[in-house]
Amino acid sequence: MAQTPEAPPDQEVPAPSEHLFPCPQCGADLRFEPASGSMVCDFCGYSSPAESGDAPAETIRERDFRAALEARLPEAETVESRDWSCPNCGAQITMDEATHASECPFCATPIVLDTGKSRRIKPQGVVPFALDERAARKSMTDWLGRLWFAPNGLQEYARKGRRMQGVYVPYWTYDADTKTRYTGQRGDAYYVTRTITRDGKTQTIRERRIRWRPVSGRVARFFDDVLVLASRALPRKYTDALAPWQLGDLRPYRPDFLAGFMAEAYTVGLEEGFTEARAYMDAVIRSDIRFDIGGDEQRISTVDTTIGDVTFKHILLPVWLAAYKYRGKTYRFVVNGQTGKVQGERPWSGWKIALAVIAGLIVAGTIGYFLARNG
Repeated sequence: MAQTPEAPPDQEVPAPSEHLFPCPQCGADLRFEPASGSMVCDFCGYSSPAESGDAPAETIRERDFRAALEARLPEAETVESRDWSCPNCGAQITMDEATHASECPFCATPIVLDTGKSRRIKPQGVVPFALDERAARKSMTDWLGRLWFAPNGLQEYARKGRRMQGVYVPYWTYDADTKTRYTGQRGDAYYVTRTITRDGKTQTIRERRIRWRPVSGRVARFFDDVLVLASRALPRKYTDALAPWQLGDLRPYRPDFLAGFMAEAYTVGLEEGFTEARAYMDAVIRSDIRFDIGGDEQRISTVDTTIGDVTFKHILLPVWLAAYKYRGKTYRFVVNGQTGKVQGERPWSGWKIALAVIAGLIVAGTIGYFLARNG
């Protein structure tokens, strides 16, 4: 198996002490403000437009998948990042140069950052945050408010608790041109009428039957931007449920988009990610084959797919995270930083469930009483 390119020997270098985006007025760190698309200073109020511009997603060039697997990517397409691995959930966190201690945004474990850097495949595109922290928190508390069985204390704690953390989460996208040859059987339904005797009565029934015949053919499909999560820090059921993402909002990667936010480094390698993308492609191809066979039912015997022109992108998507430890248990919530869609670990309130059970028994008893009384 080919060596995955994102895992060359780490090149540890001392972390520089200067800020990445110093404020020209007071020297503090600027951060990217989603609402205005500007770089702002929280200390003196300075604001200026971000330098990233509005280049469309079409300007983001795909990279050759095979060249990456064979470690033939140009050095300009890799980047040194300052990462830290959470000992609890395994997340690889990248923070700005001014940050030296914090909490893991995925599980609230206290962390102290390393002082070195490692070389990774450089992100090509980023969907900037469209929601600020206040809007994300409102989306989360509104979502919690719709969970009737959630503890009231957690809702109040989340509403008044610590700030949410904006994190750029890593994804791979894959393009591939596929051509498939298949064999199988096409089933066409027909009906026969026959007479049966049941319980001394004669009945006429219609039975559905299938007439099978062998088939073979070809299908072709070009897959564009098959999206694969490159992180293991959060359960897939949460991140998958944040879809759909509007990839038309992708912008060429520039560090200023990340100012004031964290970024997670990928922990799912390029080749491993393509294995997941291939499983999705295979499922779509089988659906195409069934459509091509036609008829009322289909049987697929053999599938021979040739995949060519495989390319990829490494992109970052915006997620607001909240990890709250409430009464000894950690609850995690994620908010799509582009659309405001919320997912999370559902908390349960024992007394609310008990009240619901008691109320249900009372209602059932009342209905039973009136039914018995009225015969």
